[in-house]
Amino acid sequence: MRSDGRRNRAELLQAAGELVRESGSSVTMNAIAESAGLSVATAYRHFPSLESLFEAYMLDVAHELRTYSLSLETPGSLLLPRVARKWVDLCLVHGPATVHMRSRRGYLARLRQGADYLLALRDALLRPILQAAEAQGLELEVHDEERALFLWNILFDPREILDLHAEMELTAAQCAEQLLAVFEGSLARWVSYR
Repeated sequence: MRSDGRRNRAELLQAAGELVRESGSSVTMNAIAESAGLSVATAYRHFPSLESLFEAYMLDVAHELRTYSLSLETPGSLLLPRVARKWVDLCLVHGPATVHMRSRRGYLARLRQGADYLLALRDALLRPILQAAEAQGLELEVHDEERALFLWNILFDPREILDLHAEMELTAAQCAEQLLAVFEGSLARWVSYR
Protein backbone atom coordinates (compact mmCIF):
# COMPACT_ATOMS: atom_id res chain seq x y z
CA MET A 1 0.00 0.00 0.00
CA ARG A 2 1.29 3.43 -0.91
CA SER A 3 2.16 5.89 1.84
CA ASP A 4 -0.87 8.10 1.09
CA GLY A 5 -3.09 4.99 1.26
CA ARG A 6 -1.62 4.04 4.66
CA ARG A 7 -2.12 7.61 5.88
CA ASN A 8 -5.73 7.68 4.66
CA ARG A 9 -6.45 4.33 6.32
CA ALA A 10 -4.93 5.53 9.61
CA GLU A 11 -6.92 8.80 9.45
CA LEU A 12 -10.17 6.87 8.87
CA LEU A 13 -9.47 4.58 11.83
CA GLN A 14 -8.62 7.52 14.08
CA ALA A 15 -11.74 9.41 13.01
CA ALA A 16 -13.89 6.32 13.56
CA GLY A 17 -12.52 5.85 17.08
CA GLU A 18 -13.08 9.49 18.00
CA LEU A 19 -16.61 9.64 16.58
CA VAL A 20 -17.69 6.34 18.12
CA ARG A 21 -16.34 7.45 21.51
CA GLU A 22 -18.47 10.60 21.24
CA SER A 23 -21.61 9.29 19.56
CA GLY A 24 -21.73 5.53 20.00
CA SER A 25 -22.14 3.10 17.14
CA SER A 26 -24.65 5.29 15.29
CA VAL A 27 -21.91 7.03 13.27
CA THR A 28 -22.00 6.82 9.51
CA MET A 29 -19.28 6.30 6.94
CA ASN A 30 -20.05 9.81 5.64
CA ALA A 31 -19.35 11.32 9.08
CA ILE A 32 -16.15 9.31 9.47
CA ALA A 33 -14.89 10.33 6.02
CA GLU A 34 -15.73 13.98 6.69
CA SER A 35 -13.98 13.89 10.07
CA ALA A 36 -10.91 12.34 8.42
CA GLY A 37 -10.96 15.01 5.70
CA LEU A 38 -11.48 12.40 2.99
CA SER A 39 -14.16 11.61 0.46
CA VAL A 40 -16.75 8.93 1.12
CA ALA A 41 -15.48 7.11 -1.97
CA THR A 42 -11.99 6.97 -0.45
CA ALA A 43 -13.42 5.66 2.81
CA TYR A 44 -15.27 2.89 0.99
CA ARG A 45 -12.15 2.04 -1.02
CA HIS A 46 -10.39 1.24 2.25
CA PHE A 47 -13.35 -0.25 4.09
CA PRO A 48 -16.34 -1.71 2.19
CA SER A 49 -18.58 -1.32 5.25
CA LEU A 50 -18.74 0.21 8.70
CA GLU A 51 -18.38 -3.29 10.13
CA SER A 52 -15.10 -3.82 8.30
CA LEU A 53 -13.86 -0.43 9.53
CA PHE A 54 -14.80 -1.29 13.11
CA GLU A 55 -13.11 -4.69 12.80
CA ALA A 56 -9.94 -2.97 11.56
CA TYR A 57 -10.05 -0.56 14.51
CA MET A 58 -10.38 -3.44 16.97
CA LEU A 59 -7.61 -5.33 15.19
CA ASP A 60 -5.26 -2.35 15.51
CA VAL A 61 -5.89 -2.28 19.27
CA ALA A 62 -5.28 -6.03 19.50
CA HIS A 63 -2.08 -5.74 17.46
CA GLU A 64 -0.81 -3.10 19.84
CA LEU A 65 -1.22 -5.51 22.76
CA ARG A 66 0.23 -8.39 20.71
CA THR A 67 3.32 -6.37 19.75
CA TYR A 68 3.83 -5.32 23.35
CA SER A 69 3.36 -8.81 24.77
CA LEU A 70 5.63 -10.53 22.26
CA SER A 71 8.37 -7.97 22.84
CA LEU A 72 8.55 -8.69 26.57
CA GLU A 73 11.26 -10.95 27.89
CA THR A 74 9.84 -10.90 31.40
CA PRO A 75 10.04 -14.35 32.99
CA GLY A 76 7.34 -16.53 34.52
CA SER A 77 4.62 -15.07 36.66
CA LEU A 78 5.80 -11.47 36.11
CA LEU A 79 4.72 -11.44 32.46
CA LEU A 80 0.93 -11.61 32.84
CA PRO A 81 0.70 -8.60 35.20
CA ARG A 82 2.56 -6.45 32.68
CA VAL A 83 0.33 -7.58 29.83
CA ALA A 84 -2.79 -7.10 31.97
CA ARG A 85 -1.72 -3.55 32.81
CA LYS A 86 -1.05 -2.75 29.16
CA TRP A 87 -4.51 -4.08 28.24
CA VAL A 88 -6.16 -1.92 30.90
CA ASP A 89 -4.26 1.11 29.63
CA LEU A 90 -5.40 0.35 26.07
CA CYS A 91 -8.99 -0.05 27.26
CA LEU A 92 -8.92 3.29 29.03
CA VAL A 93 -7.83 4.95 25.76
CA HIS A 94 -9.77 2.88 23.20
CA GLY A 95 -12.46 1.29 25.33
CA PRO A 96 -15.08 3.98 24.83
CA ALA A 97 -14.92 3.23 21.10
CA THR A 98 -14.51 -0.54 21.32
CA VAL A 99 -17.55 -1.07 23.53
CA HIS A 100 -19.73 0.22 20.69
CA MET A 101 -17.93 -1.94 18.14
CA ARG A 102 -18.27 -5.28 19.90
CA SER A 103 -19.86 -8.23 18.16
CA ARG A 104 -23.14 -9.77 19.25
CA ARG A 105 -21.76 -13.28 18.63
CA GLY A 106 -20.17 -15.21 21.48
CA TYR A 107 -16.45 -15.17 22.15
CA LEU A 108 -15.78 -18.88 21.58
CA ALA A 109 -17.73 -18.96 18.31
CA ARG A 110 -15.76 -15.98 16.99
CA LEU A 111 -12.43 -17.37 18.20
CA ARG A 112 -13.09 -20.76 16.57
CA GLN A 113 -14.13 -19.05 13.35
CA GLY A 114 -10.80 -17.23 13.31
CA ALA A 115 -11.79 -13.62 14.02
CA ASP A 116 -8.56 -11.69 13.38
CA TYR A 117 -9.04 -9.45 16.43
CA LEU A 118 -9.40 -12.43 18.77
CA LEU A 119 -6.52 -14.33 17.16
CA ALA A 120 -4.24 -11.33 17.75
CA LEU A 121 -5.39 -11.16 21.38
CA ARG A 122 -4.83 -14.90 21.72
CA ASP A 123 -1.27 -14.43 20.46
CA ALA A 124 -0.77 -11.65 23.01
CA LEU A 125 -2.24 -13.57 25.95
CA LEU A 126 -1.46 -17.25 25.61
CA ARG A 127 2.22 -17.21 26.60
CA PRO A 128 1.65 -14.94 29.64
CA ILE A 129 -1.34 -17.03 30.75
CA LEU A 130 0.56 -20.30 30.39
CA GLN A 131 3.51 -18.93 32.34
CA ALA A 132 1.25 -17.61 35.10
CA ALA A 133 -0.55 -20.97 35.28
CA GLU A 134 2.77 -22.81 35.51
CA ALA A 135 3.86 -20.48 38.33
CA GLN A 136 0.64 -21.46 40.15
CA GLY A 137 1.43 -25.13 39.62
CA LEU A 138 -1.41 -25.57 37.12
CA GLU A 139 -0.96 -27.82 34.12
CA LEU A 140 -3.16 -26.50 31.36
CA GLU A 141 -4.27 -28.93 28.69
CA VAL A 142 -5.21 -27.72 25.20
CA HIS A 143 -8.92 -27.26 26.04
CA ASP A 144 -7.88 -25.39 29.20
CA GLU A 145 -6.12 -22.78 27.07
CA GLU A 146 -9.42 -21.94 25.40
CA ARG A 147 -11.11 -21.80 28.80
CA ALA A 148 -8.41 -19.45 30.08
CA LEU A 149 -8.86 -17.13 27.09
CA PHE A 150 -12.64 -17.24 27.55
CA LEU A 151 -12.26 -16.33 31.23
CA TRP A 152 -9.89 -13.48 30.36
CA ASN A 153 -12.40 -12.16 27.84
CA ILE A 154 -15.13 -12.10 30.47
CA LEU A 155 -13.09 -10.41 33.18
CA PHE A 156 -11.04 -8.02 31.06
CA ASP A 157 -13.95 -6.78 28.95
CA PRO A 158 -13.36 -3.10 28.09
CA ARG A 159 -16.87 -2.22 29.34
CA GLU A 160 -16.07 -3.60 32.77
CA ILE A 161 -12.67 -1.94 32.93
CA LEU A 162 -14.23 1.42 32.07
CA ASP A 163 -16.90 0.80 34.70
CA LEU A 164 -14.37 -0.02 37.43
CA HIS A 165 -12.32 3.02 36.52
CA ALA A 166 -15.26 5.45 36.38
CA GLU A 167 -17.66 4.14 38.99
CA MET A 168 -15.30 2.68 41.59
CA GLU A 169 -12.55 5.21 40.79
CA LEU A 170 -9.91 2.51 40.51
CA THR A 171 -6.63 3.49 38.91
CA ALA A 172 -5.38 1.56 35.90
CA ALA A 173 -2.95 -0.30 38.17
CA GLN A 174 -5.73 -1.21 40.63
CA CYS A 175 -8.00 -2.42 37.81
CA ALA A 176 -5.25 -4.62 36.41
CA GLU A 177 -4.21 -6.01 39.81
CA GLN A 178 -7.73 -6.78 41.02
CA LEU A 179 -8.96 -8.30 37.76
CA LEU A 180 -5.78 -10.37 37.51
CA ALA A 181 -6.25 -11.71 41.04
CA VAL A 182 -9.80 -12.79 40.17
CA PHE A 183 -8.59 -14.27 36.87
CA GLU A 184 -5.85 -16.35 38.48
CA GLY A 185 -8.16 -17.61 41.25
CA SER A 186 -10.93 -18.41 38.80
CA LEU A 187 -8.57 -20.18 36.42
CA ALA A 188 -7.24 -22.40 39.19
CA ARG A 189 -10.77 -23.28 40.25
CA TRP A 190 -11.98 -23.90 36.69
CA VAL A 191 -9.05 -26.18 35.83
CA SER A 192 -9.93 -28.31 38.87
CA TYR A 193 -13.29 -29.17 37.22
CA ARG A 194 -11.76 -31.31 34.45
